[in-house]
This record gives sequence, C-alpha cells and structure tokens, in this order.
Amino acid sequence: MKPVSAVQSLMRTLLAAMLALAVSVPALTQVRGRDEHHHPKVVGGYFEEWSIYYAGYNVANLQRNGVADKLTHLSYAFGGVTAAGCTIADSWADYQSPYLPSVTGAPYEGPLYGNFAALQQLKQLHPNLKVLISLGGASASATSAFAIAAATAEGRRAFAASCIDLFINGNIAPGISAAGIFDGIDLDWEFPTADDKQNATALVREFRNQLSALGKTNHAQYLLTMFAPAGAQNYTNLELREIAKELDYYNLQGYDLHGTWETSTNHQAALFESRRDPDFGQGLSIEPVVEAYLAANVPAHKIVLGIPLYGYGWTGVPDSNHGLYESSTGAAPVLLANGKGLCPNSDGSVAGCDPLLTPGVMAYSTLSTLASNGYARYFDRHRIAKWLYNPSSGTFWNFEDPLTVSLKMFYVNERVKGGLGGAYVWALKDDDGAGSVVKTMAAGLHRE
Repeated sequence: MKPVSAVQSLMRTLLAAMLALAVSVPALTQVRGRDEHHHPKVVGGYFEEWSIYYAGYNVANLQRNGVADKLTHLSYAFGGVTAAGCTIADSWADYQSPYLPSVTGAPYEGPLYGNFAALQQLKQLHPNLKVLISLGGASASATSAFAIAAATAEGRRAFAASCIDLFINGNIAPGISAAGIFDGIDLDWEFPTADDKQNATALVREFRNQLSALGKTNHAQYLLTMFAPAGAQNYTNLELREIAKELDYYNLQGYDLHGTWETSTNHQAALFESRRDPDFGQGLSIEPVVEAYLAANVPAHKIVLGIPLYGYGWTGVPDSNHGLYESSTGAAPVLLANGKGLCPNSDGSVAGCDPLLTPGVMAYSTLSTLASNGYARYFDRHRIAKWLYNPSSGTFWNFEDPLTVSLKMFYVNERVKGGLGGAYVWALKDDDGAGSVVKTMAAGLHRE
C-alpha cells in the first residue's frame, strides 16, 4: 500500500490541534492567511445563470445576505461556446428579464436587464469585486467545441476574439452593451483529451495574449482562470506548468471525487486519504491532487481550492459503520427543502423541493436541516469530512459544513509557505439563507 505522506501526517496533526481548539474557542476557526499582502487570497463563488428560475436565487440575494461583502471574485456560469466562438447561453436570464429584484434599490432602466444588469449594480456597490464570465461547462457539446476551436491557430484566434468581443467588450446584442461588467474569463473546459494536450496550452496562451493586448489599450488588467480537474486521467492531459504561466489561477476541482455514479458510499470532497477507505491509494481526496499540481511546478498561489455546496446521497445503505463505505441500492430520493418529506409532493408538484431537484444530489441549504429530521451527523477526523446517516431509511449523504470548511481554510493557508491561492464554492445559490459556508470560508481566508 502507498504510505501516508509526511505532509499529510503533519497537516493532520495541525488540523487535529485546531479542531480541539475550535471546540472550546470557536473563533479560532477564523485562521488568518499568511503572506496575504503578496498574494491576497481568492474568496470566490460561482453564480449560475439558471439559479433565478426554480431556485429563485438572484444576484440581489448576495447583497441582502452579506455574501457580496465577502467575495473577491464571482464567476458567472456559463457563457455558451461553439467551435466558432462564444454565444449567449440564455438571453432571458442574461440580459432580457426585466423582473429581477434590484441590487441597489434603483430600478433597472434598460436596455440592459437580467443578470448582467444586476451584476452591474452589484459592482457599483462593490467596485473591488472581480466578475468573470465562465465559458463552457460539462456538456459534451462544450467539450467538443473547445477541442475543435483549439485545434488550429486560426481557430484559436477566432475563438478567443469572439469571446472577448462578446463578454469583455460587451457587444451582446444590437444596441445593448455589457461593457465593464466582466473583468476576465474563466475557461471551463471539461475535459481535454490526450490529443488536446498541446492545443489546450495554445488556446490558453491565445486568450492571455489577446486579453493583454486589449488591456494595454483599455489601461486594464484582465483576469484569466481555468477549471483544473481532480482526476489523474484528466489533469495528465494538460501541460499544467505551461498553462499556469498564462493564468491568474486554476480553479481546482475539490469535489466529485466520489458520487452516486458509484454503488458504495464515500466522501466526495475529503481532504486526506485514509487506509480505512476501500479506495485508499487511488488519489480520490484533495491532498493527492494538490500534491500532483505542486509536483508539476504549478505555483501554490495559483491553486484555488473548490468547495462543494452540495452533497451526494445513496439509499438502501445498511446500518454498519454509520453507512460509510457501505453498499447501496441507488441514489437517494429528492427531499423537500426543509428536509421533512419526499419530493415530488402528493399532487405531483415540486413546490418547496430541494433546489437541485435531482435524485442523489442535494444542496447544503437542505442538508443543513437533516439533523433535526432523523439523521445523525458524523465527522471523519482522518479525512476531514462529514456525513449524515438515517438508519431507519438507510440513507447516507456526504456534505460540507462550516466545520470542515474552516479546517480546509487552515489547510489552504498552511499547506505550503504562503499558502494556496484561496478557495471558491460551487455554487452560491446552494448555501443556506445566511450564506454560512461562504462566510466561514471568507473568515478563514481573512476576509472578515
């Protein structure tokens, strides 16, 4: 078996000491990042354009619950991509809907409406907030579009130019401008293949060159970030060091390491490996992934750790080991958002259901209610992970909460000298109403 690394052993010891202190003095979970003036920590979050629909979560919510005060970077997901360039993925949500609540209290005057107008107002209140447009996503069509565009020098030039003109210059529709809303581009290419390896680097370099050239003209400094996969089968298809030279930072996938595509229960975002895990040694936790990126000479300050605001759930899980590392009969059913019943409702409606509306996946806003609805909470101190288990229904959910996030922020600050680059959440709408997880993340990164 692969031994536990010295770094992992040391970090476990430090985190155990911090946990002991946090139990008696909760404020000690607000660890301050070191070397902050040299590389200020990123406190980031993804806002999904579709969150305004069933979830009813708007940009205005970020202002009302105080989360906007804590963020340094907001990534808007997603801008559409084709092999020829960028597109508006949802025109109604992005710039047409006149019905979204105001962020500042002032009415939207048009012709720009929708989420883009709301982001414009948010930036008026928070001029230091950096807003990026995230391009692509996990769809097969987006993956194919990136690969085709990146395959030739001409394709890369046209693709980057199209995306920059649409979102940075803001030429979104005739007579409607979104100029000044986006401060940079986040490339969410999931996932390049081995055949795309050099092309992916060339595409990132093309974006950097065009953004830098525009910045000289506009006297601006545009950001460029990229999704960084956790699976070795994916990150080995990237020239990690070469790409890092062109980026402000990577958004490191700190989640989806286990999920309901598997038949047995496990943690989706555990910090460390454990010999108690049947999958020990396969790199399915955060530390081996961070270690791999550092070993590839990615600067630590360019690694921003992802935190999931959702959990994966299984049902038909036997009452052994409180459900952890056990078999299942399938994905857990969708619950009401208050955790007190199943969805859909008896009349077939989905009113009041968990905002994700997906079997086996549930938002933290719902997961945080389950301890009072027949579930017990458990903490894995070896892996820095939490889960919920209901022996009556045989249902298991993995999840993150303020405790695990506090400990992960300690890790972000202390993993190497100067720390990692910060952290981000997917996705902002899935936090509880007070934004507790994001605020904990910010406090741990010294954004109190």
